[in-house]
Amino acid sequence: MNMISNVKTKLALATTVGLLAGNIACAAPATADRESIAQVALLQSLAQGYFGGTITAGELRALGDTGIGTFEGLNGEMIVLDGKVYQALGDGRVLLCPDKTIIPFSNVTFFDNDIAVKLKDIKDKAALEAALNEAVREHGGNSFYMVKLPAEFSSILFRSEYGSKEPYPTLVEALKDKQTEFTEKNIKGTLVGLYCPNYMGELNSVGWHFHFISEDKKKGGHILELSLKDGTAYLDQTDKFTMILHNDKKFHELNLAKDMSDDIRSAEQDTKVNLSK
Repeated sequence: MNMISNVKTKLALATTVGLLAGNIACAAPATADRESIAQVALLQSLAQGYFGGTITAGELRALGDTGIGTFEGLNGEMIVLDGKVYQALGDGRVLLCPDKTIIPFSNVTFFDNDIAVKLKDIKDKAALEAALNEAVREHGGNSFYMVKLPAEFSSILFRSEYGSKEPYPTLVEALKDKQTEFTEKNIKGTLVGLYCPNYMGELNSVGWHFHFISEDKKKGGHILELSLKDGTAYLDQTDKFTMILHNDKKFHELNLAKDMSDDIRSAEQDTKVNLSK
């Protein structure tokens, strides 16, 4: 599908904010929009230590079949793939997530293969982002993009984390104490990631954010570094954005105008050694 020429079927950007009241139906239409990125809460709320929530994994699956996020208590990394929600735990195991599991933050969409990007000799994560950014510039830098990259990775470094208990620390403080890291060589699996355009800086992290799950669904987490010889990345270009806010007193007590950019950058990129500096 040519997402640029198909403008009649999409809005340039539509933002819907819904308050959950125990049922996702009150925040989303009965039939979810395939052409919308659905975001649960803000990365800024997660950065401030809001690790609770009111939306469940079952409700999240009604909003998309592909995406990333985390779980109540910051208990591991989320990979949503083919309509299933996977939980990569701090000890390295991956579980199929029960529908009742609480979600504090996530981004999902119903994935369409709109754009294919051939990859060759990707030396590191920066090289992957550069290749994907070429496609973003060609097709529209102000759109959202979900990416899937099934491949054999020459090397990959990913992290997860053990859960925290209330009173929750900030995201960075939790990662300092709870982050675990794993390095794999010549491993087959799928990268799932999200691109947010630069005007999203107060709602999410600008640019790319990648998670990984192995082909056998036994290993996974948030990608810190990678390399691969070749592969094809598939991008879903999306021009609508839906935000779902938690119907929870603690969430609404947060000062979401607070600048958390340094914490978010650290949480996105830093290994445990750098987090502790």
